[in-house]
Amino acid sequence: MAKKTRPPKAAKPASAPDVVDVIGRTVLKMRKDRRMTLDELSALTGFSKSYLSKIENRLSVPPIGTLAKIAQAFACDLGHLLRQEDNFAEDAVAMVHVRERQAAVRGGTAFGYDYASLAHKKRNKRMEPFVFTFPAKIDVDTFFEHEGEEFIFILRGKAEFETKRNGKVEKWILDKGDSLYLNSLIPHRGRSLNGEAEALVVVYQPEPRDH
Repeated sequence: MAKKTRPPKAAKPASAPDVVDVIGRTVLKMRKDRRMTLDELSALTGFSKSYLSKIENRLSVPPIGTLAKIAQAFACDLGHLLRQEDNFAEDAVAMVHVRERQAAVRGGTAFGYDYASLAHKKRNKRMEPFVFTFPAKIDVDTFFEHEGEEFIFILRGKAEFETKRNGKVEKWILDKGDSLYLNSLIPHRGRSLNGEAEALVVVYQPEPRDH
């Protein structure tokens, strides 16, 4: 049997948490704490058992849309899946310096999306902000949908964004400074054009949640 290997990881400061490990450990712990089987989590999220197992075993890094669905199944806030257990704040204000920013996943997700969490230290929040890099290529059949709303602001580069409504695909071209706001339940996806496009993405959840 071929030996399984983890996807390559980008260089990061020694003090930065390993996103692959943080997500995998947290998803596994939360599922066990809830005495939930992989079958049950699969039924709640719509993802296969094998894919969820890869996440738990740190063999796959899920994109934001996937994390949002897993968080919804656990009734927790999305950011809880990204933070270390001893790295959160109950205060009304939580400061995150650039050096403290949750380490970005560079090409690590199964779909090529890269992201860095900007508010992983704050608990019980309704917004989840990320710095997000769109891939240049996307799977022709892959769209994302999850509970809540989403705001996208292009920081640099150019991106093509698509939504699917009533079986019809709608497309927008977003340049630096352009923004888009959508209901996240609408199937959506984006890709970089003419190089790398980076955006501020804020995911909103109707109710603040915690574990």
